[in-house]
Amino acid sequence: MFETKNDIEAEKDEKDEKEEKEKIDEKSEVKHSIDDFGVINNAFNFPSSIQYLTIIGSVEGHTVLPPQNKTTKYENIIPQLVAVEENKNIKGLLTILNTVGGDVEAGLAIAELISTLSKPTVSLVLGGGHSIGIPLATASDYSFVAESATMTLHPIRMAGLIIGAEQTYEYFRKMQERIIDFIVRTSHSEREIVTRLMNATDDMPNDVGTILYGKDAVEIGLMDEVGGLNMALAKLKSMIDEKEKEQKK
Repeated sequence: MFETKNDIEAEKDEKDEKEEKEKIDEKSEVKHSIDDFGVINNAFNFPSSIQYLTIIGSVEGHTVLPPQNKTTKYENIIPQLVAVEENKNIKGLLTILNTVGGDVEAGLAIAELISTLSKPTVSLVLGGGHSIGIPLATASDYSFVAESATMTLHPIRMAGLIIGAEQTYEYFRKMQERIIDFIVRTSHSEREIVTRLMNATDDMPNDVGTILYGKDAVEIGLMDEVGGLNMALAKLKSMIDEKEKEQKK
């Protein structure tokens, strides 16, 4: 039986329509996995039960930083962390940091969310984890710092116009205490050591504070271990396996 020209064209249209639908479905599937923070597809398009979070540049708070600045916006990070907690397909969180610090309120808000996740969390500091980046690094259940990375402990810096009154300085003192409390609560470092290094005057020219290299941060209990990506992933996967075994008991 011979096919007519109309039959051939109809068959071709049907085939084109099917291919187009498959492309749309494929795009929708990828979009769904990203929007809902389910099984995340990475650059090589394989599923992972680990959510990857990067904190880079300056942590941006209520004030928008200049467009030429590399920033991490807290209003983008907070919904992701809530999704990590809510989504059953995500088993753990790996936070990778290379930050100069930034807004204290925003940084502490992100750090508190990370520290209160019920799922295993691991952090890795590459390059630098300075200022408010330190609480963001210690917020995880286990923390790694690269051997070449640095972390700067220093008091809160004041910028812009401030009221030169006792109440202003009392407010900054209390904010400083909030940061110290969080670091001590989420790391193995002692309050006296953190406070002393924050207020040191012999380590940083024209500034107050202390620069810690990877090994130094581990020695004072600020970070758990010197290591890189392979060690951080291996640790997180072992923590996930251990948690799943506990849940099955």
